[in-house]
Amino acid sequence: MSIARRTLLLSAIAVLPAAYALPAFALDVLPDARFVGYAQQINDFEIASGKLALSKSMNERIRGFATRLIAEHTEAAEELAKARSEAGVSYAPDPSQPPHTGPILQRLSQLEGVEFDTAYANAQVAVLGEAEQQFAANSDAMSSGNATSGGMMRLAKREFPRIQKQSEMARALAGGR
Repeated sequence: MSIARRTLLLSAIAVLPAAYALPAFALDVLPDARFVGYAQQINDFEIASGKLALSKSMNERIRGFATRLIAEHTEAAEELAKARSEAGVSYAPDPSQPPHTGPILQRLSQLEGVEFDTAYANAQVAVLGEAEQQFAANSDAMSSGNATSGGMMRLAKREFPRIQKQSEMARALAGGR
């Protein structure tokens, strides 16, 4: 599944909206420390890619979306730090596991104009689509029989609707609606 998820993210930087053609995967619940690492990587990506969009794009829809995501993921990062501290969970990103946002940021930084706008929108579809699935899995961890702390599950439940809305907005942005 790791190869399929990597393919999904890397397709996001293509000029064509190939992310629409790829199937969705059910993701496993991540242990608390890995979920914290995953969530922080998503927050870091959204803030960094949003700042790139503000500096590179002239498209008001892209700029508005980026501004919103910078604000929401800055707030989400603060909430994550608080929940992590309260739950006593360490921060343990796993560079061998998704999200593989570094190459996407690197590619976006090399693009300009309409090419940037298209790649940015497609990257958002892929990254937020996967994040939506991961937050859904972790928000329902207890009912699926997986062990996770109540604090991290509550955080995932609180953030899931926001990620879901962002994913929906990204699809509309990429679709030109």
